[in-house]
Amino acid sequence: MANKYTDEINAQILISLLKKHNIKKVIASPGTTHISFLASIQNDEFFEIYSCVDERSACYMACGLATESGEPVVLTCTGATASRNYISGLTEAYYRKLPIIAITGAQHPGRIGQHIAQVIDRSNPLNDMVKVSILADTVHSEEDRWACNLNINKALLECRHNGGGPVHINLVSTYSNNFDVPEIPSERKIDRIESNDNIPLINSNNVAIFVGSHKKWSDNLTKEVEEFCQKYNAVVLCDHTSNYHGKYKIMPNLICDQNGYFSPLKNIDTLIHIGDVSGAYISLNPKTVWRVNPDGEIRDPFKKLRYVFEMDELEFFKKYNNSKEVFTNNEYYQKWLTEQEMVNKKLKEIDFPFSNIWVAQNTIDLLPENSILHLGILNTLRSWNYFSPKQKLFCYSNTGGFGIDGNVSSLIGASLNNPSKKVYGIVGDLAFFYDMNSLGNREIQNNLRLIVINNGCGAEFHLARHRASKLDSGMAEKFIAADGHNGNKSKKLVKDYAEDLGFDYLSASNKEEYLTNIKRFINDNEKSIIFEIFTDAKLESDALNTMNNLVQTFSGKQMIKNVIGEKNINRLKKIIKK
Repeated sequence: MANKYTDEINAQILISLLKKHNIKKVIASPGTTHISFLASIQNDEFFEIYSCVDERSACYMACGLATESGEPVVLTCTGATASRNYISGLTEAYYRKLPIIAITGAQHPGRIGQHIAQVIDRSNPLNDMVKVSILADTVHSEEDRWACNLNINKALLECRHNGGGPVHINLVSTYSNNFDVPEIPSERKIDRIESNDNIPLINSNNVAIFVGSHKKWSDNLTKEVEEFCQKYNAVVLCDHTSNYHGKYKIMPNLICDQNGYFSPLKNIDTLIHIGDVSGAYISLNPKTVWRVNPDGEIRDPFKKLRYVFEMDELEFFKKYNNSKEVFTNNEYYQKWLTEQEMVNKKLKEIDFPFSNIWVAQNTIDLLPENSILHLGILNTLRSWNYFSPKQKLFCYSNTGGFGIDGNVSSLIGASLNNPSKKVYGIVGDLAFFYDMNSLGNREIQNNLRLIVINNGCGAEFHLARHRASKLDSGMAEKFIAADGHNGNKSKKLVKDYAEDLGFDYLSASNKEEYLTNIKRFINDNEKSIIFEIFTDAKLESDALNTMNNLVQTFSGKQMIKNVIGEKNINRLKKIIKK
């Protein structure tokens, strides 16, 4: 008979991915909560299904079956204490590294602890029971679908990873009785490539290497990346924290942040993702993403992950360079370079208002070669990422946890390791006052240079493009943007504090004052310096708005399509016709 499947999307995703990962052996126990999954696979010829009433026995049967076949084995049971009977067998599998996949049926997670029959909490498995436990929740949106796909891929990969071992998938069911779906959609499979595996071919017209925050690069890694770019028509897309200084570097924020222009270069065939968390918020549209990192973890910020290469970056690029001899003329890099020059030319024509963006524009090329630069998150990092320095800078930002609480302290730590070298930092006023106690540290020497952009609030929340600015007038200021704290732009507070601690203090409330003091800030060697810049949140927003509209090529119709999307336009047309 023709097999029909459940309409529960999370179960469909699981079935599709089991097939794609070639996992076919299943030992099923009776029950209700896993009916959507079990009824969908029992007439599917791909699966090889065995029955066992006792879940404890089922799990040990799986251990024997996995050992003899060398293949992963799926267990499936209902909710309540049925799933508890897997514990002893999964513990056995854990210590023997057997690839057992325990799929337990579950009700809505909100029912846990509410005295609802047959609902127990499986969110914290025993330490030596499974390698990973994931929730495959119900799917109501594209974001839900992506998360469900990602979690199931993670679990199925982990059962074979580092020698193998048991994993747990808690599959939520809505108890749907609809089994009329003739064919389940094909789901994205993620593969992990390890050092001894065969590497997939790169058959792409263009390739981009996206570098998140990154430690200092070795000369060998830079050399291999440059050769890779030459052979694969590739470019290296960076922000300041990427710390790449090779030939094929492009800072794409300015191009990608234009409201009225969608660069076709953002449509990338293959994106190689290296480094850690990026605070650049670069908008790209890759067809597929390959992540390269020794941790081998599933990280999917672009939601297009296909491969995870569990290897050092140098090893990855060497492998691909050794597999190809032909060099390209690298048209893709040349196109990025042309667009970068186009927007940079427009950038030079703009007289920005006195703001973080203006400060970045008029400071970045003044910093000495090989300077260490620490940037505060959000407004500061974004503002400085619009400008490509002529000289090599080593740049860092607290993008790991992405908080304002330790920006100044991180700068101080860097200064302690480089006492003979100036270190430069730029932070907003909220970040500064949050962490200002660190400036009283007795270890600070004379090499610290700190710019404080003081606009008397969290300027980020006053930006025209921020959701807080869409609230009714006056709603954002008091609590969301935290206006008026810390002396409300007092001219004396930071000055007295800095000088009492032995720092030199400079300030500027306009462009002329800034340009008068900046050379001293950069070049003076006598004391550490705090340079306070008084700006206005409204001008910060105006500067960013100008920056985001340097290039305008969309018509009014194109602008609407870009904002609300083709699908929503078609829906509106249908409504209008009615």
